[in-house]
Amino acid sequence: MRKTLAEIAKVVKGEVVGDKAIVITGLSGLEEAQEGDLTFVISSKYFSLAQKTKASAILAPRSLKIPGKSIIYTDNPSFAFGEVASMITDDETHRIKGIHSSALISKNVSLGKNVAIGPYVVIEEDTEIGDNTIICAGSFIGHHAKIGKDCFIFPQVMIRDGSMIGDRVMIHSGTVIGSDGFGFEQVKGVHKKIPQIGIVVIEDDVEIGSNVCIDRARFNKTVIGKGTKIDNLVQIGHNVVIGENCIIISQVGISGSTIIEKNCIFAGQVGVVGHIKVGEGTVVMSQSCLMKSTTPNSKVFGYPAKPHLQAKKINAHLQRLPIYVNKIQELEKKIEMLESKFKDRK
Repeated sequence: MRKTLAEIAKVVKGEVVGDKAIVITGLSGLEEAQEGDLTFVISSKYFSLAQKTKASAILAPRSLKIPGKSIIYTDNPSFAFGEVASMITDDETHRIKGIHSSALISKNVSLGKNVAIGPYVVIEEDTEIGDNTIICAGSFIGHHAKIGKDCFIFPQVMIRDGSMIGDRVMIHSGTVIGSDGFGFEQVKGVHKKIPQIGIVVIEDDVEIGSNVCIDRARFNKTVIGKGTKIDNLVQIGHNVVIGENCIIISQVGISGSTIIEKNCIFAGQVGVVGHIKVGEGTVVMSQSCLMKSTTPNSKVFGYPAKPHLQAKKINAHLQRLPIYVNKIQELEKKIEMLESKFKDRK
């Protein structure tokens, strides 16, 4: 990478204060940056680090002044830094072109324009793959699956039969789309499997991390809404419906038939019971267990999850339990003394 500060500012629609001719050769964090690097700062909280950084230039919010530094001011420095990173990324996996000779492509497969298929990919019959989609090495696409245009399927992804993937979807390695839902009935003491005959629908602009499991529906469909982003190691049960633009962070488990409305955030290690409805804009804080439906724009925390302020009060009291125990014991002794004196007077 060799870009002047002026060239980078044009890409991120920023304003340069300082030397526009500085040549940037790399990207780095505030503390690790060296001469030639571009770094970023998101708020005044990191002002002291920004002053000390060895970076040649900084992406910063317009409200933050950093004397003696060459700055590109933008509305969102973190996003701008990502744009620059995307501009210079030289990832070999993105250079896949054409269809590798070892790929196994069944009959009646419809391939769009400029589709790239890596080594040892298996594509079953009656599958559709849209224009400019890339499927990397070792991935499996099942019967009757449909994948839209401009998708990127990383190595060793499994997309099971009938799954429907929208446009501009990114799925990372180890993820399984459309595995059987976990459905059993106990008959005479034996767990009998319930057939899962539905599908999974992934809408446009979704990104799914590594080692995610999204189960096919028992009937009808499991849905991941447009623009939703799912982190690594997430389990989504059968018939779950996730709305648009949700954020699902690592190690979340969502039980079957739960409905999650748009713009919700589930932090790390959240557990969700089945058959509930999570209102639009709900935030479930990390390691919470959501056991009942929520109203829109709720913020909940705890086990079981409660309104955030209520949960904080309960937690504060729990931290003081040893003090409360001592006080109760002291009060019990005082009561015993008073009762003893009262009896003596009788």
